[in-house]
Amino acid sequence: MNKQERSSELILNDDGSVYHLKLFPEQVADTVITVGDPGRVEQVSRHFDVIEYEGTKREFVTHTGLIGKKRITVISSGIGPDNIDIVLNELHILASRDLTTGNLLEKPRSLNIIRLGTSGTICEDIEVDSTIVSKAAFGLDNLLHFYHPTGNAAYQEMADSLQAHCSFPSMIRPYYFEADNNLLSRFSKWPLHGITLTAPGFYGPQGREVNLPNAIPDLIGKLRTFRHGTERITNIEMESAAIFGLASHLGHHALSVNVILANRATGQFSNQAPASVKRLISEALETICSQ
Repeated sequence: MNKQERSSELILNDDGSVYHLKLFPEQVADTVITVGDPGRVEQVSRHFDVIEYEGTKREFVTHTGLIGKKRITVISSGIGPDNIDIVLNELHILASRDLTTGNLLEKPRSLNIIRLGTSGTICEDIEVDSTIVSKAAFGLDNLLHFYHPTGNAAYQEMADSLQAHCSFPSMIRPYYFEADNNLLSRFSKWPLHGITLTAPGFYGPQGREVNLPNAIPDLIGKLRTFRHGTERITNIEMESAAIFGLASHLGHHALSVNVILANRATGQFSNQAPASVKRLISEALETICSQ
C-alpha cells in the first residue's frame, strides 16, 4: 500500500492509532463485546477483575480487561448499521494489519464479536424483559449491498422470501446472515433463540407512526406473519444483521443477544429496563467466560 492510498483510505490518527476507534492492535482482545450505548461499556467492565485499558473518541468508548484469565474488550458502537460499518472495519484493521506499514499480517486474528443489546419483539407470546439469542438476522438497511455478496444460496432464498412476503418497494432489498455456530453453541442453554430484523431507523423503519404516516402500511403486521418453514422473525433492532454480514465477509465470528424492552404486538414497554439490561450483561458474561 503506498503512502497516498494509506493517508486517504486506511486513515490513522497522529499517534498511529486507527482513526475512529483510536485504538492500537494490542488494546483489543480476541473476544469483543459491542454495546450501543457508551454508558453501557462501564456496566460491562465493572465485572472485570482487571481493567487494562480505557479510551474514548466520539461515541466509541473502549475498555479492555480480564475476568479471571478471559481477556475481553467491550466497545460502544453507537446506534445503527452505519456505525457498525466503522466499528467492524476498524476492528478488522486492528486484527489484520501492521499499522506502522499498513501491510497485512501473515497471521491475522479472527475475533469473537458478541453484541449485547436491547430490542423490541413483534411476537405476542414473547415477554418483555426476556432475552433472545439471534441465530440469524435480516437487514433492511443498505450497508451490505456495498460489499460483494457471499454467494450463499440459502441466505439469498431467505432474503427473497421476506421480500416476496412483505412486498417491499424496490429501493428496499433485504439481506440475511446467520450467527456463528460455535458462538451459538455456547448459548445453547438460553431458552429463546430467534431471527432478528435489523432496521435502519427507530421510527418509520420499525413501523412507528408517531409523527408521519408509514409508506409501508402495516409493516409490523407483515413482519409478524412472515414464515419460512417453522422460522419466524422474533424481534427488531438496529445492528445485528450488519454485524453478522461484515463479520462473515471479514472472517470473524459474530453473535447477538438482546433483552426485550418493548412488545410491539401488545403495546407494552418494560418498567424495569435498567435491571433487565444489568441481568443480560451478568448472565452473558458468565456464559462467555465459562468456555
